[in-house]
Amino acid sequence: MRAQQATDPVAYHAEGPVWSDRWGGLRWVDMLAGDVLSLAEDGTVRRSHVGSVAAALRPRRGGGAVIAVERGVVLEETDGSLTPLEPAWSDPAVRMNEGGCDPDGRFWCGSMAYDQRQGAAALYRLDADRSVHRVLDGVTVSNGLDWSPDGSLAYYDDTATHRVDVFDYDRDAGLTGRRPFVRLPEDGHPDGLTVDADGGVWVALFGSGVVHRYTPAGRLDDVVEVPAAQVTACTFGGPRLDRLFITTSREGLDPGDDPLASSLFVVDAGVVGLPAREFAG
Repeated sequence: MRAQQATDPVAYHAEGPVWSDRWGGLRWVDMLAGDVLSLAEDGTVRRSHVGSVAAALRPRRGGGAVIAVERGVVLEETDGSLTPLEPAWSDPAVRMNEGGCDPDGRFWCGSMAYDQRQGAAALYRLDADRSVHRVLDGVTVSNGLDWSPDGSLAYYDDTATHRVDVFDYDRDAGLTGRRPFVRLPEDGHPDGLTVDADGGVWVALFGSGVVHRYTPAGRLDDVVEVPAAQVTACTFGGPRLDRLFITTSREGLDPGDDPLASSLFVVDAGVVGLPAREFAG
């Protein structure tokens, strides 16, 4: 499959696309600009500034959104106003990066050092009561995270490991039993990921210009080619959740290089996705 360009290059480092009917469509982030982008029905893009960094977002069950910013989380209210929560840490060398909601309505988001220092990052969980818990240490670039259709498994990648891992999941124990799901070569950099309704895991490979789909058994069975190399993340959207939206980045590129980088792309995936899980707080 080959993805088609859906917008002009509208960001610097686009990431974290999420479709929600509660929002009326697709949102994603221009991470290092600190902006949330929204795709209108006519194809225009709206931009809202939320902080120095906008790392990841998910809808809230009561309306609005939970948004990971540089060192913590802000809550978007239904009127668009922002309520910042206490920072999760104080080190200015580390920022939030990517996350998602579990089947029980908790928001998980991981971090990374700006210089990608090995082991400097962690994975955090925000509960509905707004308490924050540090749940996984020794991470370098915490990235894609999503759950299986029945909620019993969680797929996760720390980009620096060159693999996607899978955990067992339940509400009380959290993430347990970590083991490799897919091993990639040393030039394979797994970034954002999403899971479809059949349990297939779609992984954006940064620098490779592709999104891979893996079966629940970890077998590669589909490839989406993207006409920009720095593919960052993907999600299912559209009224039937049968379109795969893909974000890209131009971070670190010289002017004129990879001219479609930072555009949003889309492809008819041939399968349907799962509705975005929402934050309960």
